[in-house]
Amino acid sequence: MGAIPEADPDEPVETKPFKFVTGGYDARFPQQNQTKHCWQNYVDYYKCVNAKGEDFRPCTQFFHAFRSLCPKAWTDRWDTQREAGNFPARLDR
Repeated sequence: MGAIPEADPDEPVETKPFKFVTGGYDARFPQQNQTKHCWQNYVDYYKCVNAKGEDFRPCTQFFHAFRSLCPKAWTDRWDTQREAGNFPARLDR
């Protein structure tokens, strides 16, 4: 592996803007444990997409919420279950 080049202390550092998006407050889940909130937003997102399509903007609220609340391993497993047809929730209603 190559060595990491040294930064020139006289050269200005370029920073790029970063927008951190998290799920907002949901009165249905007032407690600290957000497991159910994670699950419900995942299910709501795919129900919304199935009913209205991926271009329906309000669905993105659920997407951002579950992406910020859920561990990636969980959503990966749920994605695999959805693709295999054995996801434990009905997403077509």
